[in-house]
Amino acid sequence: MSETGRSAERRPDRAALFVALGLAIIGAVILYQTSQMSAGAGYARIGPTAFPYVIGVALVGLSIWTAVAAMRGEFQAREPQAHAPVLWIVGGLVAQMLLLKPLGFAVATGLLFAATARGFGRGPLWFTIPLGIAISFAIWLLFAKGLQLSLPAGDVWTGLFAAPQS
Repeated sequence: MSETGRSAERRPDRAALFVALGLAIIGAVILYQTSQMSAGAGYARIGPTAFPYVIGVALVGLSIWTAVAAMRGEFQAREPQAHAPVLWIVGGLVAQMLLLKPLGFAVATGLLFAATARGFGRGPLWFTIPLGIAISFAIWLLFAKGLQLSLPAGDVWTGLFAAPQS
């Protein structure tokens, strides 16, 4: 193998280094936040801060392991990322967050369903939007009416179906 071939193989994996950085940041935040917690009861040998410390240390350890593997080039080559499906799914999430209060759970989540289906290359939007809204409405009925849990109905629907005030 030529010298250029070996240098290309030994190049650090930048995506894995970003993952390692993210793991380190999350681990450090958990460790810092846990150190700011009150100690709790003095009679317990293992208090409420023990488990978050374990998680924080584990994440920092995983970040170091990931960074070393990235520097050695030990990760398999990945396929190139298709940006359109990711944009459909992220767009659906943004739409759901923006429309949840005004349009309610059923419509906002139905649009998320349709955008995700489109991102995965399934079904036309004229079919997946009403299907997603119908499925989300059934879920809303189950949670809001059957289990008595609060999911947003939406300002539009609440205003349309509100009892007239006398």
